[in-house]
Amino acid sequence: MSKWSKKKIKDFAFTASGGTPSTERKEYWHNGTIPWINSGELSKHDIIKKPTTYITQEALDNSSAKLFPIGTVVIALTGATTGMSAILEIETSTNQSITGIFPSKEHDSKFLLYTLHHNIDKILLHNVGSAQPHINKEIVDNLEFNYPIVPEQYVISKILSTADAVIEKTQAAIAKYKAIKQGMLQDLFTRGIDLNTNKLRPRFEDAPELYKESKLGMIPREWDEKIFGEEVDLIHGHQFRDYDFTEFGIPVVKIGQVKPDNVDLSSCSFVAYGREDEFQNEIIRNGDVLMALTGATLGKACLVKGLNGIVLQNYRVGRFEPIIKQNDIDKEFLYYLLIAGDLLTQIFNKVNTGAQGNIGKADFEKATFKKPPFDEQQKIAERLKAIDNKLQTEQTYLQKMQSLKKGLMEDLLSGRKQVKVSNEIKEMA
Repeated sequence: MSKWSKKKIKDFAFTASGGTPSTERKEYWHNGTIPWINSGELSKHDIIKKPTTYITQEALDNSSAKLFPIGTVVIALTGATTGMSAILEIETSTNQSITGIFPSKEHDSKFLLYTLHHNIDKILLHNVGSAQPHINKEIVDNLEFNYPIVPEQYVISKILSTADAVIEKTQAAIAKYKAIKQGMLQDLFTRGIDLNTNKLRPRFEDAPELYKESKLGMIPREWDEKIFGEEVDLIHGHQFRDYDFTEFGIPVVKIGQVKPDNVDLSSCSFVAYGREDEFQNEIIRNGDVLMALTGATLGKACLVKGLNGIVLQNYRVGRFEPIIKQNDIDKEFLYYLLIAGDLLTQIFNKVNTGAQGNIGKADFEKATFKKPPFDEQQKIAERLKAIDNKLQTEQTYLQKMQSLKKGLMEDLLSGRKQVKVSNEIKEMA
């Protein structure tokens, strides 16, 4: 590890903790102009661009609050955010639960930020106190890590910042597509698609003649209002016991494996091979619509895809099967109907859906839903599937970039992978 040396933070930077002006003094907080942040901001952002609130100059002068300059690395000292860190892009004051590591010529602030992120588990080992474990300014001062020369710190932070920029751009694209999908769900389950034009119908306000009244509000004239239990059967899985499970065998999907985009078999339980004939009614197949019927994941649904073998369904996982003739309810449409929200809202309004709430077959039977003609169901599902495919592409790319960044941090912040430092950067430093 050439040119790397072990240093404590106090060896190369000035540190200071913040303070909170008295909340009983309204004049300290009313019409303030000086930015102030609390430690909660560090759980939301790696870069602080906006304050939590503002305080007045009088508050700053008469409290332990102090201004931290741009480029300061801030680290949370207590509570749920203990050990989390961020860098300031604004000059701001902070509460007492934050220590600021001021910028200096002897370190690159972004490199220090990445070092703290990478070593948060080690930082938390310094926790003191029992009622509410925390760290303090003295502990921050004495945090000791390996550092290369400043020009090399700069190059490393530049590489990692580039990866961060790609990750941030991808996250923004995912947020955009999620917002688009939410809007599409609203439009498609109220207006549907005119099969003659292949476009959304005009809104009721613009073309009332295209709609009719129903108990669920105005719906397109081609649609019907149906009772869910007469059209779709909710099938519970098998009530497996602890003694049924083995270390290896046939995967069993429990409520925790029902994810928004598919079933997750990476951490499921198993039953022994050779028991397939016992569970013919609980076999999950590609194209099935599943829902978690209890617990923290209550109401989460997925459309199953990509299975290559037998997979079984646990009791509190529900499987939805159309019970009318073929070409009457499209399964992909059924999945989107469930996640659109209106149907579940009816059910949740009638049952206890608290921390350990449950829903089941009886809860769905009397619920009503809007049923377009089969061809239109397929068109609706096709539109929503297209946006889901875009979301999946971006999410896969995000995972790839996050994995790449993790590998880069392992290599670059340990010195295992050397970087070249240009003469220009050396001169800048």
